[in-house]
Parts: sequence; C-alpha cells; structure tokens
Amino acid sequence: MALNWVWTGFFIVAFATAVVRWLLGEAGIFQALLTALFDGARAGFEISLGLAGIMALWLGLMRVGERAGMVELLARLAGPLLTRLFPAVPAGHPAQGAMTMNISANLLGLDNAATPLGLKAMQELQTLNREPAGAASNAQIMFVVMNTAGLTLIPTSVIAIRQSVALKQGLGAGFNAADIFLPTLLVTFASLLAGVLAVALFQRLPIWRARLLLPLLAVGGVLAAAVAGLAQLPAEQAAQIAGATGAGVILGVVALFLLAGAWRRVNVYDAFIDGAKEGFGVAVQIIPYLVAILAAIGVFRAAGCMDALLAAIGAGVAALGWNTDFLPALPVGLMKVLSGAGARGLMIDVLQTHGVNSFVGRLAAIVQGSTETTFYVLAVYFGSVGVKHTRHALACALVADAVGLLAAIGVGYTLLR
Repeated sequence: MALNWVWTGFFIVAFATAVVRWLLGEAGIFQALLTALFDGARAGFEISLGLAGIMALWLGLMRVGERAGMVELLARLAGPLLTRLFPAVPAGHPAQGAMTMNISANLLGLDNAATPLGLKAMQELQTLNREPAGAASNAQIMFVVMNTAGLTLIPTSVIAIRQSVALKQGLGAGFNAADIFLPTLLVTFASLLAGVLAVALFQRLPIWRARLLLPLLAVGGVLAAAVAGLAQLPAEQAAQIAGATGAGVILGVVALFLLAGAWRRVNVYDAFIDGAKEGFGVAVQIIPYLVAILAAIGVFRAAGCMDALLAAIGAGVAALGWNTDFLPALPVGLMKVLSGAGARGLMIDVLQTHGVNSFVGRLAAIVQGSTETTFYVLAVYFGSVGVKHTRHALACALVADAVGLLAAIGVGYTLLR
C-alpha cells in the first residue's frame, strides 16, 4: 500500500509541476515528460534482460553451494551465538535450526531460500510464544529485526545490476562490479549490531556477557581496522584494494562451492543448471517492477521535482557545513524502507544518471545492498503467524535502518572518496 501511494505520488506531483511550468511559458515540458516516460519503460526492459544471464550464472553457483552443504555449515557455525540472542528457544528446538539456516542463506544472497526458511522459523517460534494472542514474542522480534538489518556477505543482485548497467555504459574489462563488497559488509554489520543492541535493550538481555560481547567486538574490531587502514590510503588505491578483496572473496566462495560439491559427489553441472533455470525467471519477474518505477522516476525527474527535492535537502545539509555529494543516493535508502523494487529502480536511475563507477553510483549500490525492506519484512513475517501487535519490533528495525544509512554514507566517504 505504501508503494502504491509513493508511485502514484511521483506521477501526480510531476504532472502538477509540469502544468505550472507550462503556464509559466515552458511549452516543451509535456513533450519532455512523455519522452522520459517511454525512456524509463525501455530502460527497465533492457536492464532486466541484461540481468538474466548474470542472475542465471550466480543462482546456478549458489545452488551448487546449497547442495554441497555450505548453507548447513554456516548454520552450525552461527548456532552458538544465536543461542545467546534467543534465550527462550531451547537448544535443539526446530526453530533454532530454521533460524540459523535462514541467516546463513541471507549471508550467501540466497533470497529465494531465505524467505521460506524465515517463515518456517516464525512458525516454530510461534509454538513457543507465551505472549497474549496476536502479540509478538521476544524471540520473534529479535529474529525479524535481524532480518531487516539485511546482513549480507555477498550482495548478489546489486553486483549483477551494476555489471549489467556497466555493459550498457560501455565499461570494459577494467570495471569491477564487486568493489562494493567490503563497504557493504561494513555497513550491514553496523546495521545488524545496532538492531541487535536496540532489541537487547528493550528485552533487557545480558548483552554485556563476555561470551556474547567478545565475538561481536572481535568482528567489529577487524572491520574497524580494515576501514582505518584503507582510510590512510589515497581514495583510488583504497577503492582498488576494496575491489580486489571483493572479487577475491567472491571467486574464493565460488571455488569453495565447486570443490565442496565435487568432494561430496554432488553432480555439480546438474545442480548448476537447476539453479540457473531460476535466473531467467527472476530477471523476467522484475521487468514490470522496473518498468513501473523507472517510468515514474523519469517523469518525476523530467518535471524538475527530483532536482527541487535534492536542492531542498542539500540546503539543509549545507547549512550544517556538511558535504552534499551523497544527496543523489539518499532517496535509495529512504525508499528501501518501503519497497525493495522501488529502491532498486532509484538505484538504477542513479547509476544511469551519474555513472555506475561514480562516487554517488557506488554509494547508491552500497545503500541498496546493505539495507532491507523493513515494512515488507515485518508484514510478511508477522502476518504469516497472525501477529498483529509487533511491540517494539518496528522501532528497533528503524533504528537499524537509520544506522545503516548513516554508516553507508560514512563508509562511502572513507573508502570511495
């Protein structure tokens, strides 16, 4: 419903602005809007088709890893930490296995697998729910907030979209679509930590115990050291190192999946083909969403509304003495809270307008890859078990969103400028 109003609002505001500009003597404004409308529709279709091959490749490789047991391995590694975050869930309960599998699938970018596992986890957690009818339990709130924090090891779809747009812009072999890997990982960790701490404070969890705090501090320390080290380097060299790290990690994961599949006697080729078949379906499925949002954004931009909006925000930011180069990427983060499809469209608009390899283009990709559709996740996960009273879930999720957006801007300026 929220996206319905946002999408309709783009058109209504754009048309109203165009009428005013026409009355002021700009005779060509309606033709500009019509051209932008058709250009947006064409761009959405072309990008979706360009995405098909890349998504087929990645989903095929992910299916190999899934059948090779790598998702289960991540689940076993995450188990000890989750038992401390979910004290009401008994050891060995089916909910624990479903939660760890869901988080592991999210880490690997297996969205199609993560959602069913997450819904299964919510159903299992509902069997332990001792709150009044229709109210969320503490464990359910913690689990949903962790999902809205969007922790992702490999931002699969964002990398694929960047590669597709880069090909349209004529960038050659020197372009590295994975250079957002390290910044995205840093931002998602900050968002996850903020969400977990917010829930822990509401639920009065013993978060200061060494067995829970030390692993988080260790990971945070390593990531902070990486940022501090890269911040000492020139921006171009830091970006090259981050890009090389991202490419190396992703290729390493692919090699690990293939070797694990061969070791476990998985028919790697058949598994790849089985997963790749979904890639084309995913690309075709998003065509209507991209056409809708890019057409609306195109009209909104052609009417001058986007420039006016960013100018108003920029004036406020500049009044505080801050740099305003990040502003074109800001709408991506604001939209992502409401709609993943809408944010994806805004990100693509930024990539096309400013360049996929520009500072603001990479920043928009980081924001898209490190945030989650909070309202959608809350509606789907809680709705699947009939929970209407979400208690402090929304507040904690929005804290994670805000921290994630601020962290994306900070990390972007540190590593990409």
